[in-house]
Amino acid sequence: MIRTLEQQIKEHARAIGFDLVGIAPASESDGFAQLTEWLNQGHDGEMAYMRKHAEARRHPRSILPDVRSVVMVALNYKPAEDVPASPDLHKPLGQVSWYARGTDYHEVMRDKLKTLLLAVQAIRPGTRGRGVVDTAPLLERDFARRAGLGWFGKNTMLINKKLGSWFFLGGLLLDVELTSDTPFTPTHCGSCRRCLDACPTQAFTAPYQLDARLCISYLTIELRGTIAEELREPMGDWVFGCDICQDVCPWNTKAPVGRDERLQEERAGSFVDLLSVMSLTEAEFQARFAGTPLLRTGRAGLLRNCAIALGNVGDESAVGVLERACADADRVVRESAAWALHRLRQRLGLSSEPRMK
Repeated sequence: MIRTLEQQIKEHARAIGFDLVGIAPASESDGFAQLTEWLNQGHDGEMAYMRKHAEARRHPRSILPDVRSVVMVALNYKPAEDVPASPDLHKPLGQVSWYARGTDYHEVMRDKLKTLLLAVQAIRPGTRGRGVVDTAPLLERDFARRAGLGWFGKNTMLINKKLGSWFFLGGLLLDVELTSDTPFTPTHCGSCRRCLDACPTQAFTAPYQLDARLCISYLTIELRGTIAEELREPMGDWVFGCDICQDVCPWNTKAPVGRDERLQEERAGSFVDLLSVMSLTEAEFQARFAGTPLLRTGRAGLLRNCAIALGNVGDESAVGVLERACADADRVVRESAAWALHRLRQRLGLSSEPRMK
């Protein structure tokens, strides 16, 4: 039996380790008008790259001029355990989003997409293509839905019946005309609004509408300056990303564990020791989190987040660490540590000192 090119591409994608694969036509993005409105409302916050490359997201030809088809893939990253095997409960800990605990997913996805492109070129010599993750101006969710991989949840995540939303999306742009899959048109969220109600910062202005400026993931990763005081307490112990709206989603309760070993590694871990991170120098920060997504915050960003977490969940052991951080070379770290120290002393009933301005 002769297999079509589409069948061969999908077989290779699954053999490489992708959990989902579908094909979408390379035409204008379905959600470009919504993106434009979202930007006009200022919901992108300080993510200047979204506005700078907005027009490029209209059509995938901005990435590959002769693109004819987009092969969309998904890679499951759900960890084998909800918590680390033996967290030290005697130390104040900060939570890290599940997706960031292992090797940087950009590296993993790019390697697999490169392998898939080579497989396509072996089948059809002369094919031109480009693999993209989320650093290229492609509205991945649009093309994933168009390729039949799932629907948009009320928390704006793409949801698949089998995998829930615990997966990364990637695309392989090809200059070959392929038969597309049937777009996923139904939604299966019904009247459920658990994700909307669970968000501590009320980042969802309405179903399917996210104000990134209020999202804990944005605050802990994308925002480079100080975090508004009214948002600090709701951040709880999150220091990189946030999984709350996914944790409560019914479609995620039975999602399988991811198979890629690099994503299952505990390189950054699901939790970080807040006290030890607060003491890291720049060189120590770079060495500790090399090859993980946590490098993205920079030392100052991660220490800012850890200071806020200590203000929310820390104990008396954090007082000295925060006092030293009040003299840090970075202004944002100093201010966040001063806020945390003041809040911690109030909660512990310790004598309070004037807040740093």
